[in-house]
Amino acid sequence: MSKESPSGGEKVISTNPSAHSNYFIQEVLEAGIMLQGTEVKSIRAQSPNLKDAWIEVRSRSGKFEAYLLNAHIGPYTHGNIWNHESLRKRKLLLHTHQLSRLYVAVTQKGMTLVPTKMYFKKGRVKVEVGVGKGKKKFDKRETLKKKSADREMEQARKR
Repeated sequence: MSKESPSGGEKVISTNPSAHSNYFIQEVLEAGIMLQGTEVKSIRAQSPNLKDAWIEVRSRSGKFEAYLLNAHIGPYTHGNIWNHESLRKRKLLLHTHQLSRLYVAVTQKGMTLVPTKMYFKKGRVKVEVGVGKGKKKFDKRETLKKKSADREMEQARKR
């Protein structure tokens, strides 16, 4: 379920399988996430779902804020009335210059922000944010052709 990264203190909790198949990821950023109540315990107990999640950057009176939307973190099994909502919006913690750069990329360049993975780093939950452009149907077909060709070449080398 969770894998220890060779880089040290990183422990991958969840990945987004559709991120690389639906988008050309051009840049990756690390963001903290603002969690409440029983969410961290729930993340440790069960894996969250990032498949349909996306990130939205908003401008509020000259300041930018980023939110993780539609990421499912299930309710904590031993939580009672203080349990959290599964699909609530969660604020991402980024530097001001990163937020402004992401806002420009989304509004002017037509890019999309997608969470690619969620992991623990030094005991804190982090989200990897991918800045990418959406793939068209023919791009997806090309990617599949390239993967199958690479797989066949690898199998031929092994023989």
